[in-house]
Amino acid sequence: MTIEFGMLGEIQAHVGGTAVDLGPAQQRCVLAALLMDVNRAVPVDGLVSRVWGVHPSPGAKSTLYSYLSRLRQALGAAANVSSSGPAIERRPGGYALLTDPDLVDLHRFRDLVGRARAAEDERAAALFERALGLWRGKPFATLDTPWCNSLRESLLEERHACLLDRNDVLLRCGRHAALLSELASCLDGHPLDERLAGQYMLALYRSGRTADALRCFERIRRALAEELGSDPGPELRRRHQQVLTNDPAIGAPPDAPASSPAAGAVPASGIASSQSRTVPRQLPSTGLFVGRSAEVAELDKALGAAGRPGRSAAVCVISGSGGGGKTSLAVYWAHRAMDRFPDGQLYVDLRGFTPSGDPLAPATAVRGFLDALGVDPGSIPADQQALTGLYRTLVADRRMLVVLDNARDVDQVTALLPGGADCAVLVTSRHRLTGLAVTHGAHLLPLDVLTPYDSRDLLGRHLGEGRLAADPAAVTAVLEHCAGLPLAISVAGARAAGRSGLTLAALAEELHDQSARLDALDAGDLSTNIRAVCRVSYRGLTGRAAEAFRLLGAAGPAPEIGLAAAAGLLGQPPATARVTLRELETVHLVQQPTPGRYSMHDLILLYAAERAVEDQTQESLERALRRLVDFYLHTGYACDLILSPFEHHVLELEPALDGVRLEPPADQAAVMSWFRAEHAGLVAAQRVAGIHGWDRLVWQLARVVDGFLWRQGRLHEHLALWRTGLGAAERLGEGTARAWAHRRLAHAYARTGRHDRAVHHTDLALAAAEEAGDVPEQARIHDVIAWSWARQGDDREALAHVRHTLRLQRQGNDPLAQANALNAVGWYEARLGEYGQALAHCEEGLEIHHSHGFRDGEACTLDSLGFIAHAAGRHDEALAHYERAHVLFHDLGNLYEEANTLANLGDVHLALGRPEPARDHWRRAAYLFRVQHRVEEADRLEDKSAATTD
Repeated sequence: MTIEFGMLGEIQAHVGGTAVDLGPAQQRCVLAALLMDVNRAVPVDGLVSRVWGVHPSPGAKSTLYSYLSRLRQALGAAANVSSSGPAIERRPGGYALLTDPDLVDLHRFRDLVGRARAAEDERAAALFERALGLWRGKPFATLDTPWCNSLRESLLEERHACLLDRNDVLLRCGRHAALLSELASCLDGHPLDERLAGQYMLALYRSGRTADALRCFERIRRALAEELGSDPGPELRRRHQQVLTNDPAIGAPPDAPASSPAAGAVPASGIASSQSRTVPRQLPSTGLFVGRSAEVAELDKALGAAGRPGRSAAVCVISGSGGGGKTSLAVYWAHRAMDRFPDGQLYVDLRGFTPSGDPLAPATAVRGFLDALGVDPGSIPADQQALTGLYRTLVADRRMLVVLDNARDVDQVTALLPGGADCAVLVTSRHRLTGLAVTHGAHLLPLDVLTPYDSRDLLGRHLGEGRLAADPAAVTAVLEHCAGLPLAISVAGARAAGRSGLTLAALAEELHDQSARLDALDAGDLSTNIRAVCRVSYRGLTGRAAEAFRLLGAAGPAPEIGLAAAAGLLGQPPATARVTLRELETVHLVQQPTPGRYSMHDLILLYAAERAVEDQTQESLERALRRLVDFYLHTGYACDLILSPFEHHVLELEPALDGVRLEPPADQAAVMSWFRAEHAGLVAAQRVAGIHGWDRLVWQLARVVDGFLWRQGRLHEHLALWRTGLGAAERLGEGTARAWAHRRLAHAYARTGRHDRAVHHTDLALAAAEEAGDVPEQARIHDVIAWSWARQGDDREALAHVRHTLRLQRQGNDPLAQANALNAVGWYEARLGEYGQALAHCEEGLEIHHSHGFRDGEACTLDSLGFIAHAAGRHDEALAHYERAHVLFHDLGNLYEEANTLANLGDVHLALGRPEPARDHWRRAAYLFRVQHRVEEADRLEDKSAATTD
């Protein structure tokens, strides 16, 4: 498999259908700039101007090099999976992306168009269709730079020109009937395009709609006069004259497909003959529709073969939560694909999830279809089986599209499936309707929320770009609270548009209040009320699933919850909890973004929390939440002991409540994976414990998640964690707990460079530890004091404190704590040039860590030994130490120290006269620094890298 690139829509890269992570918007813009000139060098200054405009920031080139490096890594990793891959190469003229142009949709589009324009009509029509089928939306969607915006308009003009050429070919082939709907829609978007109007007039005339063709000419004549003050050109005037005079030159070709009549006579049997069939056009208006380019492409693929002779029938189910835009997508696609189904389109709202009323009976829906097909009402049988048989007989040999909107269940849909092989069926439902995939091979298309770009576009359709541009901060806030749900965005937009006094800022403030957000998203009727939409799904749940829905709402916002944690919350075995959650997932009240992990849309979560307050007893709520907290605390504690097997990490926990099942990971790699998946849930559990006044659990949760956040370099989260933990420790009034909280806050403040805050908290920590008589804790506090002084550049003062730490630790019986102190003493001695003593202390610490199998301690000490060797001029030895340290830090997931070691490796490579490996290590380190918000360190490395560029 090869890597294919997409530019005709959002910038994408895929390997065998799997997306390649291309990074943030500017990085994707760099890729687009290279793809535009594939296999040709683009100057560095040209890349900068394409990505940042004509006035780039001073650090733009450094950032460009970083983006290029990351793109190399991403494409290189993908190429390892594929048989061949693209390459980004540095050339004398700049940078070039080397790949087959046919793997880039834009260049493939241009090639197909060029070949179509040189081909005979039948071959040209097929080539034009292939070219237009490559488009997924606006080119470079979500990228907003002068170069992208200019090129986007140019490419859209190329597409329009291709469309017009395709229309001419199809009209010459006599396919005017199939073009009618698309031409009408396209002319709405290009009301002054004379060539397009001429094509539409010709298609109307050949379809026997001469009056409509003349009205079309009159509309564009008036539009040209009003907008441009001009008259139609000679070609359009000539077409007008030909229509007026019934010129034989514009008649349909002799071998053109026969157009279906608008309606036909019904014989006495009540069934329209094949020569006089009624062609139903039941599709509702598309309304406001934005985005969904990937989903539209998937529908094209799933239903594209349907409606063509000799192919099997196709069924596709669009499923999603209430208000998610299922109907809008289905109707939009149905209008877009109308020419594929010349025998008509049937549509019915099955009312499966309507806030008022019952689902529509299948027999009622079939009677509506028979009416639309021109059957005499007196000839419709009363027996349901005969009724369905007549419907299937009528559509058996027709190329039709059947849209079954808002279906309740599989049985309701099955009764309405046509028997003909040339029909296609498009179903929408809040249920997944997996049974249709089993029995009829249906394609299942779950619908997610809108992207941020499309969300803004939808709000703009309601309010206009002017209002959005006037207050971008309020726009961002409104869209954040609507969380990509189309109905919520449309309600917010309609309210702001309908009330002149309601500013976007006021609406954003109203939506900010969680307790009133669902009230704010109410447009005044049941179909446009978020709460009512959620209520319909909730009412259909079984008792067990309804309680699970309420408890998930009570647990509060967290990005995801794992199956084991959810089982603890529900007090069920994991297998039972999975079945319960599957029912919620089936109606899209929860999602499963990855196997075994569940999430809930923000607005649905608010509704679930309301139901928890109304429908759940306070006692059962508190017990469920305590089970959830117990799960996180006990599992997190078992994991933390694997990360940090120190004596002082031992905690006395109360037994977990019944119903909590604990299966902690077995090794450090699995522990880090668990923390990465669950750390947001741990923080949410700490918040729940705080709300319920469980102070000991609040402090203990801070303890168990501390080590993970520290290794990941998440300083802001670390500070927030311990601010909450300190409050709980103060309320507990226990000296050791207070000392821990002040010490961890001090260390975090020292890492962020806030020396005054660090000193303040170390003073309070020492006082609390001395009050509790905790000597080992005093030793650890002196280690933090040393760290803070070192950040201020006073290594001599730092060394004095860590030597005191070592003296205190030697009095205890924790060998790993002693080894840490030995490493710290060696580090600061090396910083002061005392290399002999430093080497001895670090080697002693390394031996202890190694004998106890504490790999984190080994990595830290190896890093110190690398520093000592490098400072002493033994660069090869330093390289060996640093490389061993880097492997350990990477394997252990200690991103904070991994970034430091990568930076040190770059320095050693430069000392050995290897500038390219040095720059590579610095760039990787700078990336990690930025992820950890260590901006100054990242800037320093990028400047250093730029200064050594060839």
